[in-house]
Amino acid sequence: MQRYASVIRLRPEHRATYLELHAAVWPGVEQTLRAANIRNYTIFIHGDLLFGYYEYVGDDHEADQARIAEDPVTQQWWKLTDPCQESLAESGAGHWWAPMQQVWHLSEEAA
Repeated sequence: MQRYASVIRLRPEHRATYLELHAAVWPGVEQTLRAANIRNYTIFIHGDLLFGYYEYVGDDHEADQARIAEDPVTQQWWKLTDPCQESLAESGAGHWWAPMQQVWHLSEEAA
């Protein structure tokens, strides 16, 4: 299992829309994420920053990410959510959400 985290800015004028959308994420979007080996996907908010975290349980993250991007339901979802966000990723990096580097992790205590 691999952990992934990323951050993006939430446009203040779209905050209510974004929160409303995520109060009832479309089942097709969730199904695509699960099929792409994504687990425990969580988005946190702090001020105007969104922090996303998920665990990847597959063996080809790049291919699974491509599968998500090709899904028509997910593409429709992104047409609604992307205008709510402002990318913090480096220009030309190929990311919408800026990847974050893990600096520490408290693992489960051994029994």
